[in-house]
Amino acid sequence: MTTGRIITCDADVAEGAAWLAARSTQFAAALEATGPLPLRLRNDGFDALIGAIIGQQVSVASANAMRTKMDAAGLTDEAAITAAGEEGLRSAGLSRQKIRYALALADARIDYAALRHAPNADVIKTLTAVPGVGLWTAQIYAMFSLGRADVFAEGDLALQEASRILFDLPERPKPKQLAAMAESWSPWRSVAARTLFSYYRIAKQREGIS
Repeated sequence: MTTGRIITCDADVAEGAAWLAARSTQFAAALEATGPLPLRLRNDGFDALIGAIIGQQVSVASANAMRTKMDAAGLTDEAAITAAGEEGLRSAGLSRQKIRYALALADARIDYAALRHAPNADVIKTLTAVPGVGLWTAQIYAMFSLGRADVFAEGDLALQEASRILFDLPERPKPKQLAAMAESWSPWRSVAARTLFSYYRIAKQREGIS
């Protein structure tokens, strides 16, 4: 098994967008509305996942405040997190649950370099084995930290709602239904997700929702 296509630049995203537009009138209309899609690539590794854990179920401002405290305390890698323990992480503003998740991620000692070359299914399996890293987080990591071209986050509410609007569905699709729909968007499901994320913002602005 291989990693499949890896998105590394704007041209890759544009290629995927053109492929989708040629095969779907709905995607063609969405892409005409959104214009060129953002690359949205992020760094990979421990830093990316600890950031995702910190940001769970809190505001952006709260997550940024916690991250600032952690950076100031040098809590930026597995060894530092483990050495800090519960007391050190609590001082950085982490809740009891986030402390447990952060320590579990540090203890997992994931080989992030190896994940860059692992099949998508193995990436998801490795990440979701860690407490606090759910399927959505693993899929987003694969899409935007590893640049995988054919991964989709069917549990994302924005993707569900954008799909409902774009495809004129009677109701927001459930994750299994959306995953089934997304099969026809392979091998560019990550670009389909980028399209739907961008289209969601436009659709909600039209409805007067920020």
